[in-house]
Amino acid sequence: MKNIEEYCKDKNIKLTPVRHKVLELLQNEKSGLGAYRILDLLREAGFNSQPPVAYRALDFLVEHGFVHKIESQNSFVACTDPGVHHSPVFMICKKCESVSEAPTFETASNISDALMATGFNVEQTIIEAEGVCSTCSEQ
Repeated sequence: MKNIEEYCKDKNIKLTPVRHKVLELLQNEKSGLGAYRILDLLREAGFNSQPPVAYRALDFLVEHGFVHKIESQNSFVACTDPGVHHSPVFMICKKCESVSEAPTFETASNISDALMATGFNVEQTIIEAEGVCSTCSEQ
């Protein structure tokens, strides 16, 4: 969290108490959290939040690379390399629902390069792999 606070200070962007709390909630969670679950957790933490507040906080955190959206689950996870533009691969466990982030691999770069060669402007590449994590496969 300290790195993110320093990043915000350096970039002159505001990490409001709600944004800070949402990020903290996501950093403490192994699986993705949906916006309404985040809203419930904010209320439990004493924030008097309405849905737009949670969505604005999530939009900010995604925009600045602190959080990723897991499209297949419509949920959010904290980034393991916050503030750095990258297109990670997400590994989603079907048993425990944990979401792990791994660095992108050569194929993702090749896909983006191939699409750009057609004139398509790639803004983001999202790769989600669904399977069973090592912890669950050992059980």
